[in-house]
Amino acid sequence: MKRTVAIFLSLLIMMSLLTACGDQAGLQDGYYTAQAKEFSHGWKEYITILVKGGSIVSVEYNAENASGFIKSWDNTYMQTMLHANGTYPNEYTRHYANQLLEGQGEGGIDAITGASSSHASFQILAQAVLEQARKGDSSIVFVDTTH
Repeated sequence: MKRTVAIFLSLLIMMSLLTACGDQAGLQDGYYTAQAKEFSHGWKEYITILVKGGSIVSVEYNAENASGFIKSWDNTYMQTMLHANGTYPNEYTRHYANQLLEGQGEGGIDAITGASSSHASFQILAQAVLEQARKGDSSIVFVDTTH
């Protein structure tokens, strides 16, 4: 009987520690978006995250033009940027978003050569969207991303 109680208490302590680790960043469940205040070179960047169980489970990073067209869908832009910079929006947006997801907002984001301007914007937007998630404020926050 004592052994059963000891095992039960150990499991209870382990579960409470795991719960505390999962909510370490203090993120509240919901969808959160941070968007650039202004267009830059015809595009307005944004990050949207989904938090479940105190953890980020989904990250979308992209940009849209004034008509709402998504930057990573623009094949002409992609070809031009790929030849000029060695990368393109569909590559670097996924790379930066994946790093935020894997690091859960706790680690740094490595820059991709050719997308350093977007890297700087991403970091500013990521800080803002994480702050919204900590507060549980699901309104879109508009951020000055000029650098």
